[in-house]
Amino acid sequence: MWVFYLISLPLTLGMVVVTLRYFAGPAVPRYVVATVGYAWFCSLSIIILVPADIWQTLTASAKGGIGFFWSWSYWSTFILTWAVVPTIQGYEDAGDFTVKERLKTSIHMNLLFYSIVGAIGLIGVILLLIMHRAWDGGIVGFAMACSNTFGLVTGAFLLGFGLSEIPRNIWKNAYWSHRQKVLSHRVAKMAVKLDNAHQEYSNAIVVAQATSNQMSKRDILRPYMDIIDNMLSQMLREDPSFKPSGGRFGENDMDYDTDDKSMATLRRQLRRAHEEYYRGKSEYMTCVMEALKLEDTIKNYERRDASGWKYVSSFRDRRSGTLGPILDTIEFIWQCILRKQLQKAFAVILGCMSAAILLAEATLLPSVDLSLFSILIKVVGKQEVLVQVAAFVPLMYMFICTYYSLFKIGMLMFYSLTPRQTSSVSLLMICSMVARYAPPISYNFLNLIRLGGNAKTTFEKRMGNIDDAVPFFGRGFNKIYPLIMVVYTLLVASNFFGRVIDFLGSWKRFKLQQEEENIDGLDPSGMIIVQKERSWIEQGCKVGEHVIPLARNFNGVNTDIESQNVPLSCVD
Repeated sequence: MWVFYLISLPLTLGMVVVTLRYFAGPAVPRYVVATVGYAWFCSLSIIILVPADIWQTLTASAKGGIGFFWSWSYWSTFILTWAVVPTIQGYEDAGDFTVKERLKTSIHMNLLFYSIVGAIGLIGVILLLIMHRAWDGGIVGFAMACSNTFGLVTGAFLLGFGLSEIPRNIWKNAYWSHRQKVLSHRVAKMAVKLDNAHQEYSNAIVVAQATSNQMSKRDILRPYMDIIDNMLSQMLREDPSFKPSGGRFGENDMDYDTDDKSMATLRRQLRRAHEEYYRGKSEYMTCVMEALKLEDTIKNYERRDASGWKYVSSFRDRRSGTLGPILDTIEFIWQCILRKQLQKAFAVILGCMSAAILLAEATLLPSVDLSLFSILIKVVGKQEVLVQVAAFVPLMYMFICTYYSLFKIGMLMFYSLTPRQTSSVSLLMICSMVARYAPPISYNFLNLIRLGGNAKTTFEKRMGNIDDAVPFFGRGFNKIYPLIMVVYTLLVASNFFGRVIDFLGSWKRFKLQQEEENIDGLDPSGMIIVQKERSWIEQGCKVGEHVIPLARNFNGVNTDIESQNVPLSCVD
């Protein structure tokens, strides 16, 4: 077992480091990166511990080592998600000028959250005393149970949404015509969003500069203003190509120089506007590049006979040398033929896995074991590697489905995971959610694996049996809530909630389904922007360098695409 840990844990750590380097923005402090990395590492290590724990339970081998890892991983995620991360997140979001003041602001911001959690815990303890119910784990065990209750209840709905949407979206996106329609709408949407962010950033710059100009050098708030001026100068130096435009004053934009708190608000708004603009720019660039590469793939497929089945990219020169034509042919086969078919096959595999998970969740009440994962683990019960693979694959998929739904919710409301532009606040929010749902997902998965007899994994012994994990709801709750999740997933798969939200109209912003649901054709504005970006790239410009004036024309303006001479042909 130690060989397994020595191999898997470094691989997990490496995956966390690579992911953080890819998503973290340039201004994220090192202590935030370290905190998020540690939280992710502890959460992902659970994916390794669960299969190993199941194997050790089946073979009745020694469990001392895995017990230590369980305690370390669980309590690390528990303390991080409920105490450490919210405090750091509030500190990073505060605009105050000293460490002490930022901590005070963070504690004040989290006071309501802690008060609610404390009140719920106090009510729970009082109920236990009134009911004269013995709780084996004491107060600490009760806190664990409440945390697991939150994760199990909300995680079931997150999991159900992901089980439906991930296979469906992969299948739809395998079709070039559909994906091109989606990207055309998304590019137009991202361009308008980028224009709005550009205006907000410009407004913040104009307000900061005007506030600085009207403040005398002897003003008591001048040291705070100097800090804001230095921050603004650094922002503009980092991106000399940024040109503020459209900046305008609001009614209260010149009221920031009244006290230190108003100056902190000005600093916070400037930083937020800066982060929002570059996050929008990163999302826009990613979307445009995907649209341009998809156009290349479509054109190469159309001209396959003329090109001799060689892939021609508009972003690089043709390959030279002896291996050049061979590599071009291999790229053509991959991009134009194999990739599409593999996407469809992958969608079918994930769809089958989703169906198997739903079947296992829906059949917990019958005494007959109909869980395919439970049956598979028992069949290969004598072979360590196969047992761990049989447990690892569905557990990993359940993690992915749950976190996919979390990120979808965050992109609509609170946070966003953007390549190389994710802010400290977004990273901390994501890390809190990842840590919060790791143990409940494990509880749910272990509920699907019927090991038989009185066999209990180390996780169940250390953290409590699944039946005892949820207070007040009764011992049958763990068999009832999966049925609710199954019904919810079927409703999501049939787009029931989407139709209800469309009927309500004003609730459309809360719709989590991809925008593919209501797409009838190519978006003219999006296609114009993509063609303009291709033209600018051919002239040596960077993606997104000249899009703001063009996006401003489309921001609320209906453009006739025929007058732009933009080709709309695509091949399925």
